[in-house]
Amino acid sequence: MYNSDGGDHVKRLRFSSRLVLAAVLAAIGSGLASAQGTFQVVTGKEFESAMPKDFYLEGNAIPTEKRNAFLLKTPAGTRALIALIDTSGYSSEVKKKYIGMLISEGDLSVCGRAMGVGSYGFGLEKPSPASNESGKFCVYDQAGAKVAECAAEKDAEIKQPRPLQVVPAK
Repeated sequence: MYNSDGGDHVKRLRFSSRLVLAAVLAAIGSGLASAQGTFQVVTGKEFESAMPKDFYLEGNAIPTEKRNAFLLKTPAGTRALIALIDTSGYSSEVKKKYIGMLISEGDLSVCGRAMGVGSYGFGLEKPSPASNESGKFCVYDQAGAKVAECAAEKDAEIKQPRPLQVVPAK
């Protein structure tokens, strides 16, 4: 399946995934930035032991993408794991709804809503490709019920977005 500019469907999905992850970090970051102290990226054995091979959503064990994952330690000492998931081979509804997962050991604010300890899926409701409208970043519980949503602003200035990146707040 090709779009009008000659790129293939996979490239569009990768771009969408990158856009969503920027939205995820912005949505989560707004709550994290208000906490005192700093967040640390956790690597090595602690990251390896925290990273699940699959993530369970709506009755599906969906593979995680370890290369597109970060484990963060909050100023309070709790951890939050954010990763992309691989929905290829799943129903179109699952592919459309989810691109990533979040597991939190402490309270976070996502889209201005307090989220407790738990695990969540997330995705992006996108406007049509030609539109300049914002998308919606959505967070779901493991049963698939929407628990939070907020605007995901389109950033036309992104030259080559990365799938998942954690950057310090300015």
